[in-house]
Amino acid sequence: MDVMGTVREADRRLARTAVAWGPPWLRRASPALEEAAVHTKVWWAAAGVMAASGGWRGRAAAVAGVAAMATAEVLSNAIAKQLCRRRRPPSEWVSPKELRDRPDSSFFPSGHTAAAVAFTGAVAPLWPAAGAACGVAATLVAAQRLHSGAHYPSDVTAGIAIGLAGAGLVRAAPRLLRRRML
Repeated sequence: MDVMGTVREADRRLARTAVAWGPPWLRRASPALEEAAVHTKVWWAAAGVMAASGGWRGRAAAVAGVAAMATAEVLSNAIAKQLCRRRRPPSEWVSPKELRDRPDSSFFPSGHTAAAVAFTGAVAPLWPAAGAACGVAATLVAAQRLHSGAHYPSDVTAGIAIGLAGAGLVRAAPRLLRRRML
């Protein structure tokens, strides 16, 4: 088997294990986690709370988080998903209850994970305590994407990379703009 075949097979085995694994509370919490992550609701809510209650630091963190999230959404959903057409893990791996809202769209990379990581990555340097709270939520979102059978591990890993890139671009933007203006 070639290297890519080996990687694909490992990805499939890890995905099947992730779908079957997990404490009962994670399976019960999965629908609520998914609903919170759909259309980035949880991150918009976090931005609103930070902006309303965090003073200048909260407003700066909220703006950076939303900008990074938007950047990651463009990179993952508008670019990467259009270039990489890939099917979701087989539906027989997942219980029928969890298949009810599963989209048929291309899913490489995980846009939910990209948005979560980007938001968290942009917030954390500006407000570490809020970043830590967002980090817990981002980890749960990534785990839910695997556990629900919505994504292969490589999809989530690519979402993490894109999220980190989005956060990095937003953090670097002011320096780059100052350089261009001087």
